Amino acid sequence: MKERVFSGIQPTGEMHIGNYFGAVVNYVRLQEQHDCIYSIVDYHAITVEHDPKFLPAKVLSMAADLLACGIDPKRAILFVQSHVPEHTELAWIFNCLTSFGDLGRMTQFKDKSEQQEFVSAGLFDYPVLQAADILLYRASKVPVGEDQLQHLELARRIARRFNGRFGEFFPEVEPILSEAPRLMSPADPGQKMSKSLGDKHYIGVMEPEASIREKIKTAVTDVGPRGEQMSPGVANLFLILKLSADSKLYAELEQAYQAGTLRYVRLKEAVAESLLGMLRPLQARRRELEKDLGSVRLVLEDGASRAREIAQQNMKEIRRLMGVGPESLKA
Repeated sequence: MKERVFSGIQPTGEMHIGNYFGAVVNYVRLQEQHDCIYSIVDYHAITVEHDPKFLPAKVLSMAADLLACGIDPKRAILFVQSHVPEHTELAWIFNCLTSFGDLGRMTQFKDKSEQQEFVSAGLFDYPVLQAADILLYRASKVPVGEDQLQHLELARRIARRFNGRFGEFFPEVEPILSEAPRLMSPADPGQKMSKSLGDKHYIGVMEPEASIREKIKTAVTDVGPRGEQMSPGVANLFLILKLSADSKLYAELEQAYQAGTLRYVRLKEAVAESLLGMLRPLQARRRELEKDLGSVRLVLEDGASRAREIAQQNMKEIRRLMGVGPESLKA
């Protein structure tokens, strides 16, 4: 049997190239060799203030983006987290196996809570829901960035605690680390590419061509004299080039940089052309899906049905091991 992979992605409304190179490329590759389950995690999106009028559209947009980028519903399950209620049921069970101290040590909570006026219990507790997302399907592999390793270790700890108290059921989850380093903001290469910083700080996968060209043209390069090592801005442009261009072009421009003959206008032109050449087919598929969003909804409905079949079967056994649920009172 193929190893099962689970990953969740938040419905941010628009996928940027940091998301694409850091996660989605990996999602597409993994579905070739693994039993993959991918979820648009809308319950995670409500741990901070959100507008309920726009959230459904963001979910649908993210689903269309994923399909355009190569997620194949014949080879992977794609669904919306809130459409499978077993996620929150298992999260409650895991809450009872997670210490306050475990959650208090989560560095992402400390970082995110400093950015919020109102810090919800959900924001504090969302690593438990994340563990439930993964373990509900008994996934053994999870593609993550390094910033999520602490949360994955919590999922492993919860699984061990459950197995030790109630019987072996959950696997030891292992990370699949993306080889792509994180992309930085073109406007401020000291910060990770993010929509929350503002429009000029990210490049959208489905963004109009003229806008992408302008962001690359105005991207920060060197501040002050060129040093022996690449500045963060130049390194970021070379990273985008490495991820989107053929190796020959990358090697040619890197050699020119080392020789001190590379003009940054040439680098930016190469980055723009390579990136747009890679994005155009994705954007064309996305435009086709936009004409028939009903087909996207059907993919999500079918995915939820397939996911829930697995979730219900596993929850039945989890309840039995825990001694809860209607089956526990039958003779």
